Amino acid sequence: MNHQIRVIVADDETLVRAALVKMVNSRTDMQVVGEAANGPQAVRCAQVQRADVVLMDVRMPGGDGITATAQLRALEQPPQVLVLTTFDLDDYVFAALEAGAGGFLLKDTDPDRLFHAIRAVAAGEGMLAPSVTKRLIDRTRERAAAARAKAAVARLDRLTARESEVLDAVAQGMSNDGIARRLFLSEGTVKTHVSRILAKLELENRVQAALLFRDSMH
Repeated sequence: MNHQIRVIVADDETLVRAALVKMVNSRTDMQVVGEAANGPQAVRCAQVQRADVVLMDVRMPGGDGITATAQLRALEQPPQVLVLTTFDLDDYVFAALEAGAGGFLLKDTDPDRLFHAIRAVAAGEGMLAPSVTKRLIDRTRERAAAARAKAAVARLDRLTARESEVLDAVAQGMSNDGIARRLFLSEGTVKTHVSRILAKLELENRVQAALLFRDSMH
């Protein structure tokens, strides 16, 4: 960036805020243009002082940082928000990101990493603490699995009770002969059921059917 990165520091602890201000102002490419002791103050400050980045604490008496982040991102010229907190908790991480934060770091982050994060967020790039990145990936996988499970359940509703029994056996890796003996059916009837199951679920083979059934169990 060609101009100085204009930063607002929002933290209810005076000493922490002062330390952050001093650190940011020590960089030639950054300048603190405002301070706030809570979320609403940070929003008012951003409305008066054009800022590129707001360093935002989470827990602050008089107005939390998550709500303020959403309000900041809704401004006509929204600053980027880099959340800094001592609380490495999932609820804060995902609430902050869903509110529009561009980054999330812990307060014990090395100063050089903080400076790098400010520059990255100001440029529109995301920046997450390593521990947060792993959990975000895990949460994304969990949400994807949950979505697959919901879709699987909806598709399985197309099956009759007998077809569901056959699919359960298929998911257990049983052969047509084994399924026939378990359910007291002819092997030909089992084959017919399997064909109908694949057609109703719009699948190509037994493996896909088994995976769909297992997804529905999550």
